[in-house]
Amino acid sequence: MQKFKDVLETLEDASHIKKIEFYNKDKELVGHIENKPGSMGSMKVYHHLWRVFGELNLDAAAEGLDLYSEHTEEAQNHPGKHPNIDRLLDIIETEEVYSIKLKK
Repeated sequence: MQKFKDVLETLEDASHIKKIEFYNKDKELVGHIENKPGSMGSMKVYHHLWRVFGELNLDAAAEGLDLYSEHTEEAQNHPGKHPNIDRLLDIIETEEVYSIKLKK
């Protein structure tokens, strides 16, 4: 398995994005990631998922969990420690689909 830090080097830069927002089918804001220290890796992962899938669905969640590498298992063993991974795990479980909006 690739390490998360190695995966990040393969993903497009997302430093120009201030915030990524997630909306449910009723167009209600259900979560966000802000561009701040400690969240740049998640910004890159979710930006990649937006570019490839255009939304958070089962396929996007599966790819996202793969991209998070070793952190995915840690999130599964410690719910709440990695909320951006928890979101993907929830999508796998509930089959929810979220739209993604980038704020630049």
